[in-house]
Amino acid sequence: MERQRSSSYLRTLLFALCVSSCCCSFFGDSHEEATSAARPSGSNYYYNMGGYPSYFGTIGEVGGGGAGGQGLMETDFAAAMGFESEILSLEGFGAPDSSCPKAVSVDDYGAKGDGTTDDTKAFQTAWAKACSSSPAPVMVVPANKNYLLKQITFSGPCKSSITLKIDGTIHASSNINDWDGLNRRHWILFQKVANLTVQGSGTINGNGEIWWENSCKRDKSKPCKPAPTAMTFYSCNNLMVSNLRIKDSQQIHVSFERCVNVQASNLMITAPESSPNTDGIHVTATQNIRIMNSVIRTGDDCISIVSGARNVKATDITCGPGHGISIGSLGDGKQEDHVSDVVVDGAKLTGTTNGVRIKTWVGGSGNAKNIQFLNIAVSNVTYPIIIDQDYCDSNKPCPEQGSAVEVSNVVYKNIKGTSASDVAIKFDCSKSVPCHGIVLQDVNLVRDEGEAAKTECRNVIGSSRGQIAPPSCF
Repeated sequence: MERQRSSSYLRTLLFALCVSSCCCSFFGDSHEEATSAARPSGSNYYYNMGGYPSYFGTIGEVGGGGAGGQGLMETDFAAAMGFESEILSLEGFGAPDSSCPKAVSVDDYGAKGDGTTDDTKAFQTAWAKACSSSPAPVMVVPANKNYLLKQITFSGPCKSSITLKIDGTIHASSNINDWDGLNRRHWILFQKVANLTVQGSGTINGNGEIWWENSCKRDKSKPCKPAPTAMTFYSCNNLMVSNLRIKDSQQIHVSFERCVNVQASNLMITAPESSPNTDGIHVTATQNIRIMNSVIRTGDDCISIVSGARNVKATDITCGPGHGISIGSLGDGKQEDHVSDVVVDGAKLTGTTNGVRIKTWVGGSGNAKNIQFLNIAVSNVTYPIIIDQDYCDSNKPCPEQGSAVEVSNVVYKNIKGTSASDVAIKFDCSKSVPCHGIVLQDVNLVRDEGEAAKTECRNVIGSSRGQIAPPSCF
């Protein structure tokens, strides 16, 4: 009986070691969190097809040792442990475990990774192989190589959950003409891929300089044209993106669009402060998303949360330079937009043009509600706290309208630091649809020089708790 128990124990141990070595070799993080949550029911929120038209309407467009030596070693070990030698053999386990993930390297499909060869076709072929494989394939972009990619789409659905492990560098073509006849809003697009993990130690380089030089934001004489988002995730449910560096995107760096159950963590997103429209992370029409432990330094919003976003939580975010963390813009072109249930908890903003901001266009409709900004540290930030219901990013004046996006139930708690402007708190709300349910709690903001800052309020209803500096208008 004792020998039977020992045999059973050793078989269990060997099986566990086999599975562990096979299934853990590709993954630093578990996929369990992303795949366990279910899609929420009753999701009937309105999406703004006009505010960011390209993100919706254009997807469908355009052994050594001899036998004797090994036998002696097995016999000696068996004798010492009291096991029979045949128990140490893997013979009883049969073929290798078929549940182990299948590795698909882009190099095996012709990718060169020399920085000059176009590797787009090799990536497409490797993706087709991985996407049609099971279980849990891993498409590998090897380290210490530089892969040139033109516009590419990774489409689902795939046969099983899938991982893209990026350890090398992927860089975009610097030739704008490579987008002729294509959708200029995308460089790398993931479309309708469920249970997807994108991770690794590599870099995504958008090579955006040529696009910035041709932007109407830099040169008013040039026409305003769309430019690619570096990484777009469109209709991808149960998604994890982690441990990547994304830099110098043509415009937005990472965009989550119409996704459900997303975790984005440990991202480093960088672009020059002067780079136009280079938002770090953009969230639209996406529900149940967590953005964690990330550093974002760009020329626009570190995080922008727009129409259709619900249940968004951002924690431990380092932001700056850039335009801060923004809800909006909402209501552009008199659209009806909705954003709700947003929490930003734990952020450090340095040298940004805004801190935590809600911005809505005049003439829009809908609402931004149930929003919390908690535990925020600001340093040399212009307008650390701002609601702007008269937002107008246009070359022409925006006349006052009789409608506005309603802003309600917004909490600012434990926000401290220094303001680069005299006005540290600014609530510029609509006369027709005033902001209401605004709460200030334990806020301490002063000028950089240590002098007192000011609060400006227009058409806002709210309350204050704890110590508030500058003095609240409520």
